[in-house]
Amino acid sequence: MLKAEQSNIPYLIIYLFEPKLIDYPDTSPRHLQFIYNSILNLNKTLAPFNRRVIIFYGEAITIFKHLKDKFIINIIFSFRESGTKITWKRDKEINLFCKQNSILWQESQRDGILRGIINKTNWDKQWHKKMHTPIIKNTYSISKQETFKHSFNLPNKLKIKLQEYPKYFQPAGEQNAWRYLTSFTNKRGFNYQKHISKPTESRIACSRLSPFLAWGNISIKQAFQFIGTHPNGTKNSNAFSAMLTRLFWHCSFIQEFELQCNYETNCVNSGYELLLHKKNKGFIKAWETGTTGYPIIDACMRAVEQTGWINFRMRAMVVSFLTLNLDQDWREGTYHLARLFLDYEPGIHYPQFQMQAGTTGNGTVRLYNPIKNSKEHDSQGIFIKKWIPELANVPISHIHEPWKMTAMEQTFCGVIIGENYPFPIVDLQKSTEMARDKIWGHKKHPAVLKEMNKLSSNMI
Repeated sequence: MLKAEQSNIPYLIIYLFEPKLIDYPDTSPRHLQFIYNSILNLNKTLAPFNRRVIIFYGEAITIFKHLKDKFIINIIFSFRESGTKITWKRDKEINLFCKQNSILWQESQRDGILRGIINKTNWDKQWHKKMHTPIIKNTYSISKQETFKHSFNLPNKLKIKLQEYPKYFQPAGEQNAWRYLTSFTNKRGFNYQKHISKPTESRIACSRLSPFLAWGNISIKQAFQFIGTHPNGTKNSNAFSAMLTRLFWHCSFIQEFELQCNYETNCVNSGYELLLHKKNKGFIKAWETGTTGYPIIDACMRAVEQTGWINFRMRAMVVSFLTLNLDQDWREGTYHLARLFLDYEPGIHYPQFQMQAGTTGNGTVRLYNPIKNSKEHDSQGIFIKKWIPELANVPISHIHEPWKMTAMEQTFCGVIIGENYPFPIVDLQKSTEMARDKIWGHKKHPAVLKEMNKLSSNMI
């Protein structure tokens, strides 16, 4: 809103809930609820200035045509969005509308992401330079405008749904973003490196800023400077430096997606389009519902369903399991997890999904052994037992591989494998060997090698 204030002309602050985007397969109610509650939070800040975010329900082009009929529009201010293909098409439509009506559309850079560059040469230097520029301090003038009324209201059913924000999701809004950031630097982040890979401990030790960054409650630069200059960084330099590095990676992946938004639907390395997968609806359903028979996989899928968040290693592991052990096309899982992640960010989600699926052709194939990871990162089975209550009484000696219990042991634990909890849907050793042979073998395919040469200057 800084540019709107600096323009010295009356302005409206608007947000559009667009039906086409709401109906797109990557969107879920939890995303919309977080956005809606963020707006309510912002409106409390704006209220003393007789300002508020005006919510519209409708397609962008329809809304702007309506606003043009009501007002003289000189400028539209917005942030650039590195989104999915449907948002790119929407932006092109709005851009044409602006040109036809002599309206200046000023899109501000978001988090150091550049538009129009052909590769990432020297991008990292520009990003770091951007991160060290002064933080914008928003100030608001008092609006003298009358309350603006319109007919593009949220449908009652949708509005009720948006107001029913579950308590087990992270609370939305700028104030909550700062609360999480402050608690991370004050204490929570001291064990960041130690606990980052552990499914239970990471829920505390990680910054948990991702939904606030994804939906614009706080910027990367604000987080970068706050962590980078915090006095606790002296005693916790390794942990804080690791966090700052991940803020850089966050933007690096979004920049990659900005260059190639077709990563949403196409393999990063087009040679992997030739790698065939036989769709197994039963496997996909078991993976989605947390009933694969591998406790750590199932616990992760149930946890993200309930809370919208799991740590990075667990995210990578469930994708690896779907695409490699279950041998399913990566596109069979992208939208499902996109809908579950409260912090869904397209520019990170699709390139990362493909990295774990091995379709970039770059680097090693990431085959995460769920049993090994379970024993290393949830050794006492705390995470598993929390999210899979049917295994609550299974002893630690069997919690990672409950199918190895004898019939008597299962009876004592109150769980019968194959009835109360499923047997593993695939043999881990065999599926791992097959996946390794398949994916590594395909790396040598001429089409993959040819594409690797084309991508070498701009690899993820």
